[in-house]
Amino acid sequence: MGMYKSELPPYSAVAVPDWRRRWSPRRSRGVRFIALACLAFIVYAQWRQIESHPKRSSASELSIEKLNEDLRVCSKLRSKPQDPIGLGRERNARYIDGHKPTLIKNATIWVGEPADGTTAEDARAGKGFSWINADVLLEYGLIKEVSKGIDASSLSSDTIVWDAKGRQLTTGIIDMHSHAGVDSLPGLKGNDDTNEMGSNITPYVRSIDGINVFDHQIQVIKSGGVTTSLILPGSSNNIGGEAFVIKHAVGKPDGRNETSIADLLADPEGNWRYIKMACGENSKRTYGQPGERGPTSRLGESWEFRHAFEQAAKVVQAQDDWCNLAESVGVENMNTYLPQDLEWETLSAVLRGQVHVNTHCYTVPDLEAFVDHTNEFKFPVRAFHHAHQTFLVPEVLKRAYGDSPPASALFADNMWYKAEAYIASEYAGKILYENGLTPIYVSDNPVLNAQHVVFEAAKAFGYGLPYHAALAAVTTAPAERLGLGERIGKVKPGFDADIVVWDSDPLSVGATPIQVWIDGTAQFDDPVELTKPIIATPSLVPETAAVTDESITTDNVVFTGVSKSFLSFGSRQDSRSEDLTVTISRGKITCIGACEAELDIATKSGTRIIPLKNGYLTKPFTVFGSTLGLNAIDAESDTDNGSGPTIFSRAIDGLAFETKKLFYAQKYGVTRAISAPKYSSQMTHQGTSVGFRTAGKHALEKGAVFADDAAVHYTLDLHAKSGSTSISNAVNTLRHKLLEAIGTNATATADPFTEAAFLAKVVDGSLPLAVTTHSADVIASLLKVKSTVDKAIASSSSSSSSSPQSTSTSSGISLVIIGGAESFLLADELAAARVGVVLSPLLSYRNGWDQRRALTGAPLTNGTAVDRLAAAGARVAVAVDEDWQVRDVGLLAGIAYRNGGGALSEEDALDLVSDNVYEILGLGKKGGDEEGEGEGKGVGEFVLFEGSPLEIGARVRAVGSGLGDEVTVFI
Repeated sequence: MGMYKSELPPYSAVAVPDWRRRWSPRRSRGVRFIALACLAFIVYAQWRQIESHPKRSSASELSIEKLNEDLRVCSKLRSKPQDPIGLGRERNARYIDGHKPTLIKNATIWVGEPADGTTAEDARAGKGFSWINADVLLEYGLIKEVSKGIDASSLSSDTIVWDAKGRQLTTGIIDMHSHAGVDSLPGLKGNDDTNEMGSNITPYVRSIDGINVFDHQIQVIKSGGVTTSLILPGSSNNIGGEAFVIKHAVGKPDGRNETSIADLLADPEGNWRYIKMACGENSKRTYGQPGERGPTSRLGESWEFRHAFEQAAKVVQAQDDWCNLAESVGVENMNTYLPQDLEWETLSAVLRGQVHVNTHCYTVPDLEAFVDHTNEFKFPVRAFHHAHQTFLVPEVLKRAYGDSPPASALFADNMWYKAEAYIASEYAGKILYENGLTPIYVSDNPVLNAQHVVFEAAKAFGYGLPYHAALAAVTTAPAERLGLGERIGKVKPGFDADIVVWDSDPLSVGATPIQVWIDGTAQFDDPVELTKPIIATPSLVPETAAVTDESITTDNVVFTGVSKSFLSFGSRQDSRSEDLTVTISRGKITCIGACEAELDIATKSGTRIIPLKNGYLTKPFTVFGSTLGLNAIDAESDTDNGSGPTIFSRAIDGLAFETKKLFYAQKYGVTRAISAPKYSSQMTHQGTSVGFRTAGKHALEKGAVFADDAAVHYTLDLHAKSGSTSISNAVNTLRHKLLEAIGTNATATADPFTEAAFLAKVVDGSLPLAVTTHSADVIASLLKVKSTVDKAIASSSSSSSSSPQSTSTSSGISLVIIGGAESFLLADELAAARVGVVLSPLLSYRNGWDQRRALTGAPLTNGTAVDRLAAAGARVAVAVDEDWQVRDVGLLAGIAYRNGGGALSEEDALDLVSDNVYEILGLGKKGGDEEGEGEGKGVGEFVLFEGSPLEIGARVRAVGSGLGDEVTVFI
């Protein structure tokens, strides 16, 4: 349709007057119209010009200085950090003037990289890596030289010369996941700054603002050779905030100028920033309130992530637009300052590639969702933490945005504590590495004690991860993922002078630093040194090849190549101590020794003969005081026996078999467990414990339960105060209950399953009293209670000895301490009172107030609780404080053996996790079960290892469960 005649012409039609037409007075109206039109055009043109350019602001409106400052920020926004180079520095930025140079002589050094000329493919396979003999010169906080025969006389006269005597030297251990300082130990509410719980999305908070420089754990961690840690906010939030890398040197005793948080920073120049994010269960559990706020599901969590990234993306876009325009027209023509929003600044920097992202993610759906987020919003992830299921989906990780797939920051075998950790594998590191990915081992301190984070790498080595990759997993790999791979993580010139000299191979059981240097400064003035033989060249392969969960059951099998047997087998055991043959018939051992006749029969009959390399035949392990058999997934109530803080109950009534925990217990040589009910948290016991075999199918199976009621349990640790009671009240109540039970005839009681009836058995000596506690003060109170009750029993026995109704034959109660972190302070008193201690854990790290005086071991303390108790003659055993440690029972005994200074033999160490438990509980050898000795009989409960069970790399090859006529053989 054409233009209506009445419409005014467009502005362009009147914008240029027709000067060829003459002006006429008779056309005055037209002239006025034209003048008005011109005026309108001028106004319009000015308006368009103003709209198309920023308003020119006077100095009173916007600060030119501030605008120029904003323009300089534009340059920073566009810059991407580069990994800082170490080589070429004259001094470390952390170096403190006046610190003397140090020459470490005669060391066996793990440089951390292969020899020159090794191809990347060969290096991946472990070729080119070796221990070398050399000296190391430390000066100005740097490694200045690594070579043989450095002449001390050529150095400055104040150089400290330290003789390593051939010991192993590595770079400092790096823990890429720690909460040290923000989750201070011993744990107190006033010192807990792990999570900012005000909101689910908190990229704006910083862990550095909550680090407690007086956290003693900083010193404990360092005593394990850990020199550097990434201190992360907790995992309650989907986006938890900024993280910071620190070195474990703080205050003047550690060579610093003052006790300062800023002085902890590993990279004072601040080249890279770090952020913590978390997927999965934590956030929806913590923040999800249906109808009020989210997330309540993983669906909601993905929205939380995407919405947060969207806000940050808007900030990035607004900033880029401002910077581009300012550079185009000049800042003096800008009508606004650079858009900045502190709430989204860190997340905006993530999208600019300036912040290293570390994300707590366990499960396949979490991992895949987060990988999708990285591609949608174009940011890389440095590592997935916890990452239990990453070994199942290596290709998913490879789809993540960025130049390289995320690493997996793992535990070696800590799992089953929540549903997310139920699907996991101790072989995860090996599988990831074989798929071209990077495993890193971490502590999540205080979840695990970071003092022993190198032990996680050692176990990974034992599970099949190549030696060089296992050691890299706590040195070079985390250094590279932190963007500090040219400064820490290797023993090379130009790198920070963070050095550890070990008393043994760092990937061996019980490896302990002799001295630690941070920035070239020794951290311990008078370190305790354990006496161990020097191994010139540690082996780079495990003693035995890794096996899987694949197994067979058989009734007849023969093993050869057994080096040592720790079973008592009477006259049928050969006196030889090595090169033994073990024959098994109908599930029972029938011969230990040369067994020539049995071997000949087996050969002719086609019985399977399995040769072992350095085989060990041992008693089966027993775990006491855990929740095995009463719990399948720690955090899931449906898989648990349940709580009952006011109820005294029997564990046998809640016993559940055929769980994953019990399968792995048997697989790793734990054929028996003695477990008690818990009422508020793990290790909080009340009721009677049950002794059972881990391979049982149900409680009615013959032999599945060997002690219906093994002990009477109470808890007097910090958890006991979680209700309305107090420690003093709890101790006094227990005293009254025991005194009231004296003289009661337990067998004549109408209801023999009441608390009073079981306490009557305690005072008549037929059941032990097991109390979970760590505090030396509570233990002292319990010894007083025992003394009072014992005297009352003796008095009652004396006064009623002529009475036919008298049933008390006890000379006192049998008291057992579970936990016992501070028990060493009363070692002599415990030995005199014949009170047994079941240490749980073996090595306390003072995580509770009632453990604050625990011994953390060399190089800080001379010995640990097990050493002091054993030296005093106290009865001692070792338990696990968390069920996942069933894989590590032999290794815990190995730590006591290796670090005991020769006080324990191999058999003594193995007894810590077997016979000593029964001795302490008064159950007799193996709970009262007799080992068959007559014709047609044999030992039906045993474990055959390939390699020493006290060392890394040992593998269970056969388990006799004591049930039925079959033995389980692991292929």
